[in-house]
Amino acid sequence: MPVFWRRALIFILCLMPLVWLTAQALRQQLGADPAKTLVLNTGHYTFYFLLLTLAVTPLRRLIKWRNFHCRWLQVHRRMLGLFTLFYALVHMLAYLVFILGLNFSLFGAELVKRPYILLTLPAVFLLILLGITSTHTMMRRLGKHWRRLHSSIYLIAVLAWIHVFLQVRSSYADATFFGILVLLLLGVRVYWKLQSKTHR
Repeated sequence: MPVFWRRALIFILCLMPLVWLTAQALRQQLGADPAKTLVLNTGHYTFYFLLLTLAVTPLRRLIKWRNFHCRWLQVHRRMLGLFTLFYALVHMLAYLVFILGLNFSLFGAELVKRPYILLTLPAVFLLILLGITSTHTMMRRLGKHWRRLHSSIYLIAVLAWIHVFLQVRSSYADATFFGILVLLLLGVRVYWKLQSKTHR
């Protein structure tokens, strides 16, 4: 399939979670607390896309190891990263509009009541930086500093997991599952780095 059509298909698929959530909201099918459901689901979508973005390189290397050529995965990693940013911004917007009602005077009290929100701010700020510098032009301008900046996605993943973990009120199942995935996706990179040092 040509790159253009792959991009169009992936773009549509990436929008589907938001389309589905919007449709549920319009039908008033978001349960007893629609605001909380919107914020929770958009947060989950952000994490899913973050994990997908992190999974691209390991998948490509695994497929290559099995003698298949799948470089097309790498081509679309930027789009997945931008959708991570998109859903993170939607998540924050949903919180500000539907939980706070755009009453920013309540924000300080919310930080005291829900300290895990503090972890969202640096993570989203870093995602915005990564989004702004994701173009080929910025890659050339930043040179060797580009890779260092974009390695902050690993910190973002850790902050996102802690954000989820601190919200647990009963079952730790989701937080544990997300934690295992983050550990695997970051752990395999540490392993590759150690392997590359031993082969020098």
